[in-house]
Amino acid sequence: MCDTDGSGVMKTAPAGTAVPGVDTGRYPLDAPGSVGWRDAVAAARAELAAGGCTVLRGFIRPAEAETMREEGVALAPNAHYTVENVNAYNIPLDADLPPDHPGRIVLRRGNAFVARDLIPREMLIHRLYTDARFQRFIADCFALQALYEYTDPLAGLCLNVVAPGMSHPWHFDTNEFTVSMLTQEPEAGGVFEYCPNIRSRTAEHLDDVRAVLTGHGEHHIRRLELRPGDLQLFQGRFSLHRVAPVGGTVQRHSAIFAYSDTPGVIGTAERTRQLFGRVLPDHLAADAVRGDRLLD
Repeated sequence: MCDTDGSGVMKTAPAGTAVPGVDTGRYPLDAPGSVGWRDAVAAARAELAAGGCTVLRGFIRPAEAETMREEGVALAPNAHYTVENVNAYNIPLDADLPPDHPGRIVLRRGNAFVARDLIPREMLIHRLYTDARFQRFIADCFALQALYEYTDPLAGLCLNVVAPGMSHPWHFDTNEFTVSMLTQEPEAGGVFEYCPNIRSRTAEHLDDVRAVLTGHGEHHIRRLELRPGDLQLFQGRFSLHRVAPVGGTVQRHSAIFAYSDTPGVIGTAERTRQLFGRVLPDHLAADAVRGDRLLD
């Protein structure tokens, strides 16, 4: 097990410091390898193996969950807001694909992202993201030997903002696993919907994906109610998923903690521009690390 600073350098948490915001009575991140730690990890692994998703309810204490909500409200105006046409693979719409390929189905994306370089280091979500004990626990839950923070200066940690009337449409993640936490729930809608393992490392299962995108794949879809302070672990590389349209007057906010089992991950310029409205020299100089040949 490796806890790193993103470049492969080992790091440890200062002795005696609290794990930022975590209810360590329920999730003893301050006692790695303890019975409570092992029980929490075993439960998460079982649910991930069964359906590619697990939710650790009440992972963050209520007071700190409110702090996270307030931080998200302060950050949200810095998000890159845009409404654009995309597809489920986040590849160019004019990509050379067969006529019946689900990548030709155009979706409207209206969610927004606050990039990592706009999130102050003292904020709770940033302190949690970089905490070595949190990273070690996440790695254990996913049965990973090593865990790395993204090298990407924008996508490593971000706040996902979905305004009323908007949604985050069906898509696959670049990374094999995703760590997220709802920090503000909307008044209505905004339900997380996913299709567990609808594709595999070696097979796209295009017919199944097309069925979901065209409204004929209800049997593939599961729905998940999330609450602020719940930690969600998800295998989004292989499970098509979305945030359904948000209703009411309150935005939906969630923190995205991006890690990889491979060092040096930097997003493609195309996808970075979609998400953040800008690219940096890092994105132009490097290709994203991939462990398969699936469409992005």
